[in-house]
Amino acid sequence: MGKNKIGLVMEGGSMRGMFTAGVTDVMMENGIEFDGAIGVSAGAAFGCNYKSRQPGRAIRYNKKYCKDKRFAGIGNFIKSGNIFGTKFCYKTIPDELDVFDREAFKNNPMEFYIVATDVEKGCEVYYRLDNGDDEDVDLIRASASMPLVSKIVEVDGTKLLDGGIADSIPLRGFEKLGYNKNVVILTQPKGFVKEKNKHMKLIKFKYRKYPNFVGAVADRHIKYNAETLYVSRQEEAGNAFVIQPPEALNISGIIRDPEELERVYQIGRKVMKEKLEKLNHFLKKARD
Repeated sequence: MGKNKIGLVMEGGSMRGMFTAGVTDVMMENGIEFDGAIGVSAGAAFGCNYKSRQPGRAIRYNKKYCKDKRFAGIGNFIKSGNIFGTKFCYKTIPDELDVFDREAFKNNPMEFYIVATDVEKGCEVYYRLDNGDDEDVDLIRASASMPLVSKIVEVDGTKLLDGGIADSIPLRGFEKLGYNKNVVILTQPKGFVKEKNKHMKLIKFKYRKYPNFVGAVADRHIKYNAETLYVSRQEEAGNAFVIQPPEALNISGIIRDPEELERVYQIGRKVMKEKLEKLNHFLKKARD
């Protein structure tokens, strides 16, 4: 390895994450390796398969179980306060139905980080996941727990929710961890501008005990737009290689249609195949 540490940064976006799954599957199929990766929300939930070396897993189980009431839906939310079924999604699927290879995850030397939001402090927290054990899976769940439709996840006394609130595109943070050349997967097209959260009244009411978190949600669009600008500047400087959809993916957060998941996944595969030669050139230059 050369003097550069090469990283992979994966934005979230709920089922827009199928785009990321398509991109990363093509990368894995072509033997592309990174020194480390960091995922936010869906980027963490689907990106963990990179470390466990399981191409195809994310699209497979999402398509197979998206119609299952245990997977996601209002029934789950009414019963448990979580729109995605905690036991089914984070226990039954990875342990029994489409097994998450914890041993491969543990043995792969690639570092894997997730981003969550500290509800009490209203700031991002990074966790390095080494083992793929139950606590690692809990942290992935925390990273992907969307406000209003998910319960707060408590890990070691820290209250956590969706990492996208505090740090949607953690390129700058990953650079601070020593990753100076990065591939960044975004799930919004070039030129996308995030607007203020439309549900601020609900957010203020539900999280009134956590003013720092409310503030983070209120300011999220400002931080997000600053982050996309930073990504563009790093791309221009030759420090980042950006992969993103050519246009808005137009997929909602909860989908019961396997064909819709496949559509977005195939966009990711197509974009990555088209960029493969340029990506290999970027990686070769970074490693020299």
